[in-house]
Amino acid sequence: MKRLLKLLLLIPLAVVVLAVAEANRHLVHIYLDPFAGAGPEGTEISVPLYAVIFVSVMIGVVFGSVATYFEQGKHRRAARLARAEIDSLRSDLARLSVPKSGEKRKAS
Repeated sequence: MKRLLKLLLLIPLAVVVLAVAEANRHLVHIYLDPFAGAGPEGTEISVPLYAVIFVSVMIGVVFGSVATYFEQGKHRRAARLARAEIDSLRSDLARLSVPKSGEKRKAS
């Protein structure tokens, strides 16, 4: 069932991506030296516009992921401290619930 749902989502997404690539396949010039300008001394590359669009989206996703990771750090730290406290309390409970030698454990 998951596989079918994944295909139902990915196939239309792939169609949209291919349509964007087809509509934006003309070449654009990207100047790598902002101070040289458009003259022959400037370093430039020519790439299809869809490549520029897709790379920009990927860079945005990576930067967004990094920002989210750092933003959620306080929540991960709180969860880690809570797990450590739970482990400590469980070990204390296990230590306290062990009957001493010669004592019988009460039935609850």
